[in-house]
Amino acid sequence: MNELSQFGQHLAQGSGIGTLMDDLGEALASGHPEMCMLGGGQPAHIPEVDALWRRTLTALIAEEGKLEAILGNYDPPQGNLAFREALADCLHRELGWELTADHIAITNGGQTAFFFLLNALAGPRPDGASKKILLPLVPEYIGYASQGVSSNLFTACPPLLKETAPHRFKYQIDFEKLTITEEIAAICLSRPTNPTGNVVSDQELAQLRALANEHHIPLIIDNAYGAPFPHILFRDISPVFGEDLILTLSLSKLGLPGTRTGIVIASPEIAKAVSSMTSIIGLSNGNLGQALTTPLLKDGSLLRLSKEIIQPYYLKKSKQAQKWLLEAIPDHIPFSVHESEGALFLWIWFKDLPVKSQELYERLKVRHVLIIPGHHFFFGIDDPEWKHQFECIRLTYSMPEETVRRGIQILAEEIIKLYSLTLTETP
Repeated sequence: MNELSQFGQHLAQGSGIGTLMDDLGEALASGHPEMCMLGGGQPAHIPEVDALWRRTLTALIAEEGKLEAILGNYDPPQGNLAFREALADCLHRELGWELTADHIAITNGGQTAFFFLLNALAGPRPDGASKKILLPLVPEYIGYASQGVSSNLFTACPPLLKETAPHRFKYQIDFEKLTITEEIAAICLSRPTNPTGNVVSDQELAQLRALANEHHIPLIIDNAYGAPFPHILFRDISPVFGEDLILTLSLSKLGLPGTRTGIVIASPEIAKAVSSMTSIIGLSNGNLGQALTTPLLKDGSLLRLSKEIIQPYYLKKSKQAQKWLLEAIPDHIPFSVHESEGALFLWIWFKDLPVKSQELYERLKVRHVLIIPGHHFFFGIDDPEWKHQFECIRLTYSMPEETVRRGIQILAEEIIKLYSLTLTETP
């Protein structure tokens, strides 16, 4: 192959998210009967939700000409108008948001939405300057890390670590050290945060919004797990919208990851720009996810599904997984679980872990357990001496109970071996 361009080298050299998806694909292909896939963000197959998609799809097929239109027609690059109008009406009716279909653009999944947004706002400018995205709280979503067409797209503020209970802690934004300079193009965070399950409070979000407005930059909020859907939230928050914000939503964690449907809600100017990027890079978006959810937005049942079925399901699984962790790992081992306030993951900190989390990942992989080593999520911080980033792992609890329990037991066995070895070697 001829030498790749800088762009080609950057996207083809591999990444944390690429390794994650490769491992998941290989694990599925292996068909190993005891494989514990606790590394990805695969949503659970909730029986009531799967049944709803089957009923809705059956109704679409029964409607004369509907299936043919879904499969055989291109939608506009900004997204299906009926879907965007139904979503705008639903958000106005249920949350009081002042918006129209012009504030909404559809993308081929949330990952694509962020590729568009991050590169549109940050990177080299026509005047020769270069802008960055500020992450006010890390660790942050691994999928952002390598999305910049140019390098060094992110800068981040190290978090405050607060012990909340025995074997529990929480990251908080360090507003005293949060600095917005001329090079910052936007502030970005996920809420709930992937990987930790952290939920930035309404007060913290208001502070970030005020800072962004003061410096005339947008605040980007990734709601892939949050409000108003799929509402995998375990603490109360107030969803907010305004043209100073850029919100992203997704149908994936509703149980529709295969439809690859991302949603950008912003000013009409931003939505139009996203539409233009879609037309150039992908021509159009997939129709199926929009078609499936349009009737559920019109009657409000999508938000009820999120709060009454999806949220309680994951809350129960989170509590159960935390219980198994506390039972499996001896109390004398210095570990803490981040407060589980949403999303599909437990974030575990092993203080003074005898090896880096990458080696723990390799040890577990040999035993057919996949987790994610934590250092991938601390991008934007250039401090290789900060041990904490190499002492954490992300573990998903969305898989079947037996898989999660067996994976946690194997994790505990490896952790006990590692800390026991350290104690044995200590003079």
